[in-house]
Amino acid sequence: MTDVVGRMRRGLGGIRVRIVVGWVVLLAIALAIVVTVVRQVQLARLDREIERELAQEVEELRLLAAGTNPATGQPFGGDVQAIFDTFLRRNVPSEHEAFYALVDGRPFQRDANAPAVLLGDGQLVAGWAGATEPTTGRGGSAVGEVRWLAVPLLPPTEGSASAGVFVVTYFPDDEQAEVNDLVWAVVLAGLGVLAISTAVAWSVAGRVVRPVRDLTRTARRITDSDLSARIPVEGHDELAELGTTFNDMVDRLDQGFRAQRQFLDDVAHELRTPITIARGHLEVLGDDPAERAETIAIVTDELDRMNRYVSDLRLLAQAEQPDFLSLGPVDPGELVAELFDRVRALGPRAWTLDCVPPAGAWTVLADSARLEQAVLNLAANAVQHTTDGAEIGTGGEVAGVELRLWVRDSGPGVDPAVAETLFRRHARGASSRAQRPEGMGIGLSIVDAIARAHGGLVEVHSEPGRGATFTLRVPVTLAPSHLAGPPLPPPNHLDTASRSTPS
Repeated sequence: MTDVVGRMRRGLGGIRVRIVVGWVVLLAIALAIVVTVVRQVQLARLDREIERELAQEVEELRLLAAGTNPATGQPFGGDVQAIFDTFLRRNVPSEHEAFYALVDGRPFQRDANAPAVLLGDGQLVAGWAGATEPTTGRGGSAVGEVRWLAVPLLPPTEGSASAGVFVVTYFPDDEQAEVNDLVWAVVLAGLGVLAISTAVAWSVAGRVVRPVRDLTRTARRITDSDLSARIPVEGHDELAELGTTFNDMVDRLDQGFRAQRQFLDDVAHELRTPITIARGHLEVLGDDPAERAETIAIVTDELDRMNRYVSDLRLLAQAEQPDFLSLGPVDPGELVAELFDRVRALGPRAWTLDCVPPAGAWTVLADSARLEQAVLNLAANAVQHTTDGAEIGTGGEVAGVELRLWVRDSGPGVDPAVAETLFRRHARGASSRAQRPEGMGIGLSIVDAIARAHGGLVEVHSEPGRGATFTLRVPVTLAPSHLAGPPLPPPNHLDTASRSTPS
């Protein structure tokens, strides 16, 4: 029950709801502003039309008063009654208008459709009769709102009211009702648009926050033992960038956890045998000095071997770090020559230098120490799989866009069944297991890690019973000072005279 309530609270206060509520509030405010503006504009237009209609009727009356009486052919002069009679006969008010004529402060005439009820309002009539200049006003009546323009026709005599007052009235209720209908139509249309836009906003907000929901679900599925979950990324916007960044972060975490687990597995796997051997000898250690010296020698040897294992495992762990390599200019010719001098100390074999690039002809960017370490591991592996006096060849060349360093031996070769997995940790052939049953070894894994760190690879070519050739292939990055140098033909170690040095 608590989880259900918690999910309901999160749903009501979620990003999607807040986005939609904000959108609805914004649209509602915009709709209210639009409705208010439309209503005010329409009412202002109506006011202007009413003023124009009233002024037009008064102007027509003034033009008539300045003319002649059609009944006598003489100017009207001060005969306001004749002016009113003639005007009311000739002019018909519009649908919402009415004419009233007052003479000497009393109602004189009105048009046929003018409501008589207005003349029964003494205060209103007194106000009209007392107008000494054009006067406008509005008010309520039994027939609805009324607006008027009262204009004195002739100047008032001294001490008396105007000789004549013409009043034009306007009843705007019907037109105001039309304005209200228009406003309500705008309101209803706006509410419809608001409802549709709310539904669209809900759908769009759902798509917008979907990466966030995916991020939450994916984060909940990720555990310390399973980091395989990823967010599906679509598009190229900020949310897609968020998903990509999250996936990259999980990839780094996954690699870190894998490296830790691999390191622990390697430690447990590699150290189990020497620890067992050392413990077994210590448990049966006697008092005989010769036996004690032999046991101490064995234990010391096993401790040294454990120390080498730990160093190798640490190196493999470091291979995943960005600072694993220390790149610098390397002369392949000098590197191959130096390696040949070092590998001859690994064992009494017939060491052969197959090929060496000309010194000073090339300069590549690489980590010379790591490359030396990789070749020495390959040479040590060749020594372990050959007997005294057997031939082991080393060499190097710059072929095209890569530097190739190799070690070949004349041993039993690589078991085809394990050739594809030879550079994985704990993978070994049958001959290796026979010679070193106490441990699996990770020397070739180190070579593979160094090659991959340089952007290259290590490969093996072998035929059973005819030895194996391990080749380290590293992409070449030429130093700028040598880019303009004359190109050298790629050497072929198979066509180059070999130089043998028996140890």
